[in-house]
Amino acid sequence: MASLQQASISLQPKLLSSSQHPRSLPSLNLSFSATFPSLKLSTTRPLHGGAKMSASAASSYATALADVAKSNNTLDATSSDVEKVEKIFSDPQVLEFFTNPTIDVLKKRQVLDEIVSSSELQPHTANFLNILVDAKRIDLIKEIVKEFELVYNELTDTELAVVSSVVKLESQHLAQIAKQVQKLTGAKNVRIKTMIDPSLVAGFTIRYGSSGSKLIDMSVKKQLEEIAAQLDLGDIQLAV
Repeated sequence: MASLQQASISLQPKLLSSSQHPRSLPSLNLSFSATFPSLKLSTTRPLHGGAKMSASAASSYATALADVAKSNNTLDATSSDVEKVEKIFSDPQVLEFFTNPTIDVLKKRQVLDEIVSSSELQPHTANFLNILVDAKRIDLIKEIVKEFELVYNELTDTELAVVSSVVKLESQHLAQIAKQVQKLTGAKNVRIKTMIDPSLVAGFTIRYGSSGSKLIDMSVKKQLEEIAAQLDLGDIQLAV
């Protein structure tokens, strides 16, 4: 992203003005400090038990966003926004830019305005990201995404299934997998998230259940491991 390498950015955002302080932005039914007082506590850096406190903060932010989306009847659209945000912040350069304490907040907001515009995020999602930048909690974004998925799935009775494969699977195959997961779990809805994993050699794996606790392994890698175990090849030294 070219904006990350430029100190000066001229941008006219459609949704938010970079020169405005987050507290003066139109809230669109989004009043975190008033509606969710626990978030006011979460914006301060914990001194003890950092990992546990960060997880609690991420959960609070995710729940707040989900509640706003539910009240605005935009849960599905907000879930789509969160997926876009996850993809954007999976870029190490983007995450490093927004978590760098030496970069001015206004510059971060200018880049955020560009992201909001190009990704066509909803106004309340944009406000939410600005709140994280202002509170210096954007470093929690990955954890917030995970927590939001959990909240969304619970609110919509949705089972998340992560399908890993060597190559991209066809849509009809993913639909068949979704039906099978639905039969196994009894969930009203099934969301499929795909991942590419070359180490599987061929085939695929499906993780679902609480925190991916259940696994269906249809990979060649698994079959090779089982064959090796049956042949007890662990102590054999192969000639090079």
